[in-house]
Amino acid sequence: MIAADFALRNAGTLHTLAGPVPRTGPAMSVLGTHERAALAAHHGRIVWIGGDGAFDLAVQLEPNATVIDAGGAAVLPGFVDGHTHAVFAGDRDEEIRRRLAGASYAEIAAEGGGIVRTVGATREATLAELEAGLLARFDEMLLCGTTTAEVKSGYGLETEAELRQLEAISRADARHPLSTVSTFLGAHEVPVEHRDDRERYLRLLVDEMLPEVARRGLATFADVFCEKGVFSIEESRRLLTAARDLGFKLRVHADELCWTGGAELAAELGARSADHLVFVSEAGRRALAESGCAATLLPSACFYLRLPRYAPARDLIDDGVAVALGSDVNPGGGLSPSLPFAMTVACFAQGVSLEEAISAATINAAYSLDVADEVGSLEVGKRADLVVLRGPRLLDLLRVGVGAVSTVVKTGRVVVEDGHRAGAGARA
Repeated sequence: MIAADFALRNAGTLHTLAGPVPRTGPAMSVLGTHERAALAAHHGRIVWIGGDGAFDLAVQLEPNATVIDAGGAAVLPGFVDGHTHAVFAGDRDEEIRRRLAGASYAEIAAEGGGIVRTVGATREATLAELEAGLLARFDEMLLCGTTTAEVKSGYGLETEAELRQLEAISRADARHPLSTVSTFLGAHEVPVEHRDDRERYLRLLVDEMLPEVARRGLATFADVFCEKGVFSIEESRRLLTAARDLGFKLRVHADELCWTGGAELAAELGARSADHLVFVSEAGRRALAESGCAATLLPSACFYLRLPRYAPARDLIDDGVAVALGSDVNPGGGLSPSLPFAMTVACFAQGVSLEEAISAATINAAYSLDVADEVGSLEVGKRADLVVLRGPRLLDLLRVGVGAVSTVVKTGRVVVEDGHRAGAGARA
């Protein structure tokens, strides 16, 4: 018999998302569903999945094992958030009020708001303050079912402030059950003090920031905001190539506010993900599909920024691109920590089916972060990260304002119970 210290019994449906990675095209609608199912784990790893009726013949529970009765509810892999800016200080409340009154993101940024405002507050914050804010946001994300998340720097835009953000991510990761994948985004914007000499800031990124982040091992990915008025295609290629040469994996903020060719650049350089893609071209979609570069979409950002359009998710899926989702948690355009909310907007504004949205928020988001061998699906050998809904209906995930998530398990340990945080402390 198989030894286990954790068991989930009596799942009405267990949606494993098992199979080839990433999921593209029609495969995004296949959830790998098992009815009346059970799951067992040992030391945080899944060791058995099968019918609940076969559990007692296959699994030997250790003394003091944790056993969850799902009560016939639906069970999914823990959600994976493919794009966040969750480490920051300050707020942009006044700017949000201006946006509600009709001001655009571009207008606010041109007047010295947006990213630049958050940079000022973040530079003044201590490491302890950044860590505390991040831990609070991790709690919010965990309550919504997120068990793994990418977190970017990018609100420092100077060496020490960028390193302090990345250090805060590392420290929060060690103290919180939610797992993180860190991204260096020093190329989020050109800071005010370098706008009279862009080349000076590019040299700072290439010659100082990237090498120091690499030396300290504080980030897995490097990213750049490839956008009109921010970093051009040529500048982005230079920065990403330098990052790749230092061993970073690549991500790209691409084609968010207008078409720049960011998706094509991401595919050309072998990036793991191109993100936003509101204005991606047909050629860009083809390039992503051919290269295997994921398209991480941020529907919540389009919603909160009041953009005139959403990324063409339906076209991306139909073209065979691996579509992933992220919440884009940030102080200006990512106000919700909830991936179920992002799924809802994707379904109702972008023509995505619920099953496709679930694939995008689990296994494909894990692929976009290059952690699909660990998380994103429920398979023997992977981490026991899972979400138990309050009932049997997957459609409850789309009921905004109603907590659909009852229980969250991280590496075989209950961290959310009946919609409330449980077992606070370091990851098992």
